[in-house]
Amino acid sequence: MKRQFGKWLLLVGIFIFGILGLARPASAASDTSLARVKAKGTLVMGTSPNYPPYEFQINQHGQSKIVGMDVEIGKQIAKDLGVKLVIKKLSFDSLLPALTTGKVDMILSGMSPTPARRKNVDFTDIYYTEGESILINKTDGAKYKTKANLAGQKVAAETGTLQYNLIKQQMPNAQLTGMSSAANLILALKTHKVAAVVKGTASATAYAKNDPSLMAINGHFKTSSAQAGNAIALKKGSPSLKNAINRSLTKIKKHHWIEQRYLKTAGKYLKVNTADTSMWHYRGYFLKGLQYTLLIAVVGIIGGSLLGLLLALLRFSTIAPLRWLATAYVEFVRGTPLMVQIMFVYFGIGIIVDVSALNAGMIAIVLNSGAYLSEIIRGGIQSVDSGQTEAAASLGLSKSATMRYVVLPQTLRIIWPSLGNQFINLIKDTSMVSIIGVTELIYQLGIVQADTYRGVAPIGIAMVIYFVICWLLTRLLSYYERRINRGQQQFN
Repeated sequence: MKRQFGKWLLLVGIFIFGILGLARPASAASDTSLARVKAKGTLVMGTSPNYPPYEFQINQHGQSKIVGMDVEIGKQIAKDLGVKLVIKKLSFDSLLPALTTGKVDMILSGMSPTPARRKNVDFTDIYYTEGESILINKTDGAKYKTKANLAGQKVAAETGTLQYNLIKQQMPNAQLTGMSSAANLILALKTHKVAAVVKGTASATAYAKNDPSLMAINGHFKTSSAQAGNAIALKKGSPSLKNAINRSLTKIKKHHWIEQRYLKTAGKYLKVNTADTSMWHYRGYFLKGLQYTLLIAVVGIIGGSLLGLLLALLRFSTIAPLRWLATAYVEFVRGTPLMVQIMFVYFGIGIIVDVSALNAGMIAIVLNSGAYLSEIIRGGIQSVDSGQTEAAASLGLSKSATMRYVVLPQTLRIIWPSLGNQFINLIKDTSMVSIIGVTELIYQLGIVQADTYRGVAPIGIAMVIYFVICWLLTRLLSYYERRINRGQQQFN
């Protein structure tokens, strides 16, 4: 059996590496990047909209809108190409995988063309150059005047960014802390979890201007010409698209539109956000996040239960390959993190079939919960007294009828409390899909933090919403548990 189990694991490994192999960059000779964009009529821009003034979201007249300097640049590029700009929201860490797997046509998100990134993607010409600043609490202004004063202190930056590497290289005596979003960085700074945050000067200045408790100081970091400034990332082997975008960037720089138009437009939008930072003003964001959270949870509970039942029954199958396959699946899923599974479904399987972020998130949740629920169901089936099946057989019931009418009803009563716990955990697990840009509750929480420059209040609102959902589900499960127990007592 061990040899057969090893074969199934080997097949899984071959499948994974086969998918990864499909992501190899196209050769320059077969470059159709520009033609493909024009043929479909859209230019898909990947961005992480929590980095003002480059890209951020505003709540204007009750509607969510992505704005910023990079968005204006993207609009001009799309106009020059004669196509429509489509903006796809992702976490910053997910942008490069989205580009290499074809989910987006370009990354326009204040990204620096570091040597490490150039190994995997192509970059256009630099479109904007700025220095690096250090954000600190205004109360620490007398203490931290230069980066040398931060020796021994916790200094943070977004993971995977130029600023993260600069801290590592040029502030060796500081305690480097990496975080996944700009909103978390600012929250950590304001709650004194870190002493300073390193950001691009434009973004740091925006935060300092809109939050009176913060101030920005010059970081005096040294950057090489190869990585200074920001550029647009493109998939490897896209020279035609790269050349077309470079022509647009040349025109933008020639007319000084970034300084004279785009940054001023971003500044006006920043004032929209700070005009009303109450959580009631952003209720639409939380309601939208709640809708997606509930949708994913319901699909996960129903789909996961059906898949779990199927896997549990396969574990009892007399057909050995089916039994081994179900065992291998359950062990593999339970042995890998849910976040990795979500990214694999979206970026890996998405290479073969174009799966939207929402559908990918729901598929991953179903596949993950099915594995855990199968073990709960299997344990419940094994807990049913063997005398029940013997009695059913003596009455002439077939194995399938015995399972359907005798074993499974008793199994449901046995496993109901465990099912309830798993369902509640599943609701909280829906927060994981925010990494691929699904606008569920946690994703919206991050947007509200970035827009309002308030860290704790949005977290409190999200906690209350999750608690209410889980409390209501607990009450519902308890109600049906009592009904099941009453029915069993009447039967006895």
